[in-house]
Amino acid sequence: MRRRAALILLALAVFFASLAPLLRWYAFPRLAKIPANTYQATVLEAKNATLLDYGTMTARTVPKVTIVQTLKGNVEESERVEKTAGRDVVVWDGLSYVVGPDGKMVSKVPERYIFDAHSQEPVHAPGEMVDGDPVTRKGIEFKWPFLTEKRDYEYFDAQTRTTSPIHYEGTRNFRGLTVYYFEQTIPWTQVPMPKTMPIAGITPETVAATGTTRWYTTVRKFWVEPLTGAPVNGEEVHKEELRGGTLLGGRDKVTAFAGDVKMREDYIEHTVDLVKGNRTLILLMTSYLPWGFLVLGALLLALALLLEARGRRPVTPRAEPLPEPVGV
Repeated sequence: MRRRAALILLALAVFFASLAPLLRWYAFPRLAKIPANTYQATVLEAKNATLLDYGTMTARTVPKVTIVQTLKGNVEESERVEKTAGRDVVVWDGLSYVVGPDGKMVSKVPERYIFDAHSQEPVHAPGEMVDGDPVTRKGIEFKWPFLTEKRDYEYFDAQTRTTSPIHYEGTRNFRGLTVYYFEQTIPWTQVPMPKTMPIAGITPETVAATGTTRWYTTVRKFWVEPLTGAPVNGEEVHKEELRGGTLLGGRDKVTAFAGDVKMREDYIEHTVDLVKGNRTLILLMTSYLPWGFLVLGALLLALALLLEARGRRPVTPRAEPLPEPVGV
């Protein structure tokens, strides 16, 4: 019986020891994915910002500029792209909607971002665009990969339609979470006018006809929870200028927008709570269960060897009692 039990324990030990790397290196990449139907909205604010009044073409300080950023999963498009991509793909239809202090639209820029559901690497397919302009992204945007590393990443800038490094600047504590801080600086660069302008009748073509151009620079900051790859906070020190042309009435340049854009507090709290829940699932697949299975396998193996050793221990024969002496 001991030998049979030892064999059963040995089989269980091999099973759990094999299951540990299988869960980490096979199951995790196939289970940890961004859902195709994800929808999220983030509100950012720039307080005491500088904003251009297009009626008078003068810059003024305003109490607040609000940016509403939405990302909506397009399930139908993701299924279409998957047929040729051969992997799970997520299609996000995004919109960055900027509102002035009077509640009126300043600009709105739509995007379509197509990426691998697990690695977050861009997947190129028809429809990938920024503000109606076809683009071929390189690098990440909006989200870092699962198990983010302490290194620089390539990050796509939607304004310039270009990719450049976003630098890992250290590990920090943010609202009880250990996060990696990343920062990217985009130098002054000429960028396209938004397709949708705040004043009816003004289009990018009519502005271009005046010889006026739009320039932009920003310092982009992200606090990223490394297990999920989700930014729990974001900030941009953002500046835009219109330069040259007859539209400015002889001036060299005028500020179109300048402000320190930060996530609104209630959205930070919601994001942190959401990430704390999701990181537990990642830990289960990458740490808790694999290491637990390895420890369990080692204990079962030790118990199996102990039973086998006890089963092979020689049995000492019992001594027979000496016969009684026979009396004469």
